[in-house]
Amino acid sequence: MPTAAVAPADPAVLPPYVLELKDRVAYLPERQVERVLRAYVVGARAHAGQARKSGEPYITHPVAVAGILAELRLDAETIIAAILHDTLEDTELSRAELAGEFGETVAELVDGVTKLDKMQFSSRQEADAESFRKMLLAMARDLRVILIKLADRLHNMRTLGAKDAPSRRRIARETLEIYAPIAQRLGMNKFKAELQDLGFRALHPDRYRVIEGRIRAALGNRREVMAKIESALAARLEAEQLPARVIGRIKSPWSIYSKMRGDHKSFAQLMDVYGFRVVVSSAMRCYMALGVAHALYKPVDRRFKDFIAIPKANGYQSLHTVLLGPFGAPIEVQIRTEEMDEVAERGVAAHWAYKTDSAPANSAQARAREWISALADSQVNTPSSTEFIENVKIDLFPDEVYLFTPRGDILSLPRNATALDFAYAVHTDVGDHAVAARVDKKLVPLRTRLESGQLVEIITAPSAVPNPAWLEFVVTGKARTAIRQYLKHLQHEDAVDFGHRMLDRALDALGSSLDMVPPAVLDRYLEESKLRRLEELLADIALGNRMPDQVAAKLLASRGVRKGEGKPALPPHASEKIRITGAERGVLSFANCCHPLPGDDIVGYLSPGKGIVVHREECPNVAELRKSPERRVAIEWDRSVQGDFRAELRIEVINRPGVLATIAAAIAAADSNIENVEYVERDASAATLLFAIEVRSRKHLAEVIRRVRRTGVVSGAYRHPM
Repeated sequence: MPTAAVAPADPAVLPPYVLELKDRVAYLPERQVERVLRAYVVGARAHAGQARKSGEPYITHPVAVAGILAELRLDAETIIAAILHDTLEDTELSRAELAGEFGETVAELVDGVTKLDKMQFSSRQEADAESFRKMLLAMARDLRVILIKLADRLHNMRTLGAKDAPSRRRIARETLEIYAPIAQRLGMNKFKAELQDLGFRALHPDRYRVIEGRIRAALGNRREVMAKIESALAARLEAEQLPARVIGRIKSPWSIYSKMRGDHKSFAQLMDVYGFRVVVSSAMRCYMALGVAHALYKPVDRRFKDFIAIPKANGYQSLHTVLLGPFGAPIEVQIRTEEMDEVAERGVAAHWAYKTDSAPANSAQARAREWISALADSQVNTPSSTEFIENVKIDLFPDEVYLFTPRGDILSLPRNATALDFAYAVHTDVGDHAVAARVDKKLVPLRTRLESGQLVEIITAPSAVPNPAWLEFVVTGKARTAIRQYLKHLQHEDAVDFGHRMLDRALDALGSSLDMVPPAVLDRYLEESKLRRLEELLADIALGNRMPDQVAAKLLASRGVRKGEGKPALPPHASEKIRITGAERGVLSFANCCHPLPGDDIVGYLSPGKGIVVHREECPNVAELRKSPERRVAIEWDRSVQGDFRAELRIEVINRPGVLATIAAAIAAADSNIENVEYVERDASAATLLFAIEVRSRKHLAEVIRRVRRTGVVSGAYRHPM
């Protein structure tokens, strides 16, 4: 039930931190300020008696979070939700009471931020991942959820000292891996920078202290040079009648540390760069200011980037150029408008417009909504929360490449993205049926890595489908999720089909078939086995979790027939072998001890969870496996087998220069691919090599061995094991 309206707060009895918040929200209409103060009264009453680790009243934390958001000049609902963001989780206040007092919007925001502590999970990692997943879904409904969460995390990082060391490290690592990249993805660079530095200080306090000290010392020596460059830039802009603000930029400890580690540069190399920001009134004047800067100092070749014409994925716009300064040191200059500067610092929070649905969002907000909408689609096809969060981490990768579609649209992808990532970014169907790509009108394979500015066209074929090898080179979460989803579906279909054949074979050996088992008997067996559908039973059999002979025996023993008919009506008889093509995904695997090939006599053994492991009949390990006859599966190769299979060649050679190249050329000439090569034995005159190669069949392997023996540099070539 809704609570009775809370009386307006009396300013005379408000604590100093609430009066400070009141000053910060003065940009809101007076009636909304009263609602904010009323939220404080409700929150203080709900959190009464609760304290933070530091000993302060708990309510000081949500009020501080609201204060951070007030600095961004956000709307009253966001500020109120920030004050009440922990009430549903930590107090007796109900969602209905919250909605009744402050409206459904505030209740939705608070609910979106609330963690899932009351649910049971198998691990802390899974709970965190599921909580994060829920928050992202709430973000998809309302972006303000993540703004509250980021402000909450920022205040927690500012007051992290009260936590114990393991908690500090865990929270700091999560901040650096998830929350700072989200702030960057949403264009909120001011939040991102503070979260990164606070996270760095908590995770690596000694490294932080050393780098911060060296930055302070270096700045002392650079002030005069920076002042000269700044005044020269300002004077030249004024002479050209271009009103502008010129601000010197200082690198943060985290950016120095990550560049030292990622770019393998020394501290001196990174600090020997002077950074400035030039802010003008219009986009046209940005380009004019660029001309002024290039006239003042020589630009460094290939170091100019135009993020105004092609904005970053988070809406960031600016011109970037590097100049050669008067002292031989590089000068990095960013040129942007006041509005671009606002968006660069505040991202989605800049010029917040939530008054009406038709209110225009800035570019950062529009792009953020597109990204979050894509994440919401992705999570539907990702059953595991931990897998989902890994996909999100991939998409939060800070460096991007910007690519053009044939229609002139711009797509942004993480660095190292491939043509296949691009295909999935266009549409899942395009990715699923992709066969190749044209990059700048040149035909390239799908694994080709893309670079900014390229024009990419995907070539598709209706018959093309994803294959497991694709997972090795895609980098985007969307591509990875779509491929895994398709393969899981395919694997399940193959397992059901194979399990059906195995159970039919087992029943056939007992003179029956699956069609002859009464539905009531089958349903009872499924219920006793806690399986929902026949497909689950069949997949379980194919994956080696249930023995087909045992299942067949139980089904026939429990048919509910009349006395005297307990045994099958037909005598047991030998059934045909199950034929395999080698392409039964997730059901078949080939033993590494003997590497069976099409053409070999083979036998299968069920291994729990793996399915059927295929061995050659003459494999030394088969003798041991015969001790478990119930696991044996009679199989043989199908007439039409396609694809490559691994084989091993043991080659004895005369040890002389160029012998390895000669053998490799012979293997390649036989249309086989070399996966690996290693020396087994080696002395001055002879050596034994072990080649792992790909062949299509036993016959193809024989052809490879013939070509190798003809080289004249080998004394013996054999299949391994013999």
